[in-house]
Amino acid sequence: MNHGEDEYFLHHLPILSNTPLQPSKSLPSDDLRNFRLLLKWCALDHSSSSGKAVSYMMFVVFTLLVPIISCLSIKTPRTRPSSVMDANSFNVLVQFPESGLAVIGFLTLICFFRIYSLTQLLFLDDSTLVRLGYSRELDKALRYLAYILVPSFLVELVHKSIFFSSAEVSFPFIKSSCAALNFVMFFLVLFSWVYRTGVFLLVCILFRLTCELQILRFRGLHKLFDRCGSDTIEDVCKEHVRIKKQLSATSHRYRFFIIAAFVVISTSQFVALLLVLASKSDRSFLSSGDLVVCSAVQLSGFFLCVLGAARITHRAQGVVCIATRWHMALTCASEAVSPESDTDSSDNIYINVSPSLDLSSFFQARQALVEYLRHNNKGITLYGYALDRGLLHTLFAFEFSLVMWILSKVVVLS
Repeated sequence: MNHGEDEYFLHHLPILSNTPLQPSKSLPSDDLRNFRLLLKWCALDHSSSSGKAVSYMMFVVFTLLVPIISCLSIKTPRTRPSSVMDANSFNVLVQFPESGLAVIGFLTLICFFRIYSLTQLLFLDDSTLVRLGYSRELDKALRYLAYILVPSFLVELVHKSIFFSSAEVSFPFIKSSCAALNFVMFFLVLFSWVYRTGVFLLVCILFRLTCELQILRFRGLHKLFDRCGSDTIEDVCKEHVRIKKQLSATSHRYRFFIIAAFVVISTSQFVALLLVLASKSDRSFLSSGDLVVCSAVQLSGFFLCVLGAARITHRAQGVVCIATRWHMALTCASEAVSPESDTDSSDNIYINVSPSLDLSSFFQARQALVEYLRHNNKGITLYGYALDRGLLHTLFAFEFSLVMWILSKVVVLS
């Protein structure tokens, strides 16, 4: 969120009592209706036996059967130019990472929905601040999905239209006109692409949304430092322990998806690079459109996850700074730094120290709190390694360099 959104949440919080943010008993039944509707449209609704059956059937058909059939049935006549043959080669190549990421995403969602409800998965059953801001974060997550999926679909639609007008589809023991087979396969391949891409991006959006909701909880934790009494230390510890458990649970739930997606994406980029360098024909939109769309979707979804993890890890590490400044302000018995002196509103605390308050009575407790936060600020981790900005920069440099090298060999503006 930007500076204005930070100010909104910080100044529209209800006044906190002497206890941390209290769990809410229930959420309105229609709070997540848009997300549940999206799951139904993607055939990922596992709330009933019929929904599970449809989900498994759609997965097998559009993730496994259609890609295999398309690879075996689409032929390029020898009389056609080499760009058409390259297009078929790239079409076969992109089927593997697209199906692989869809399998990873589908297995992740199955494991989630078998154990957790959507409310439990997003940790929406507590925190007043989260209830104030989660609707906005949910709408933003759905917009992210649309920003990635819609432009990619339009490019894929144009490419597949051109591709199937040049290729031939043939099945043994089936006698039908070429135009009819091409149209049927065009529809199935396009729907398969939408399904597989949607499943992968849906898990990415779900992870990003979970991280953004945790950022709201950290804003609530920051507000606890407004008070100067000794009860603040106990409240901060309880709230931080609860957030830490949720971050640990999130890390364990998504670590397979993140690592497996990174392996599949990196492998597919290397293989694509080798195939591009091995091809000696001229590059065109017809021959390389599939590869461009596949790379763009893969990296958009993956870095959506990594950026979300880096943001929440940055917030977790920033708590130490706020606690240190709070400890310093109370120790010196003076006001904290003015908000105008810092551009990051999340680092600002407002402490009005009463002259009658005995600040030295809980000095050691404050010091212990700062030390505790300093050693428990990793945020989202993968087997102990924090997904922070340093790791993000490394991954971005690696993947971006690889993809730009591929695109420089593939894309020709003519």
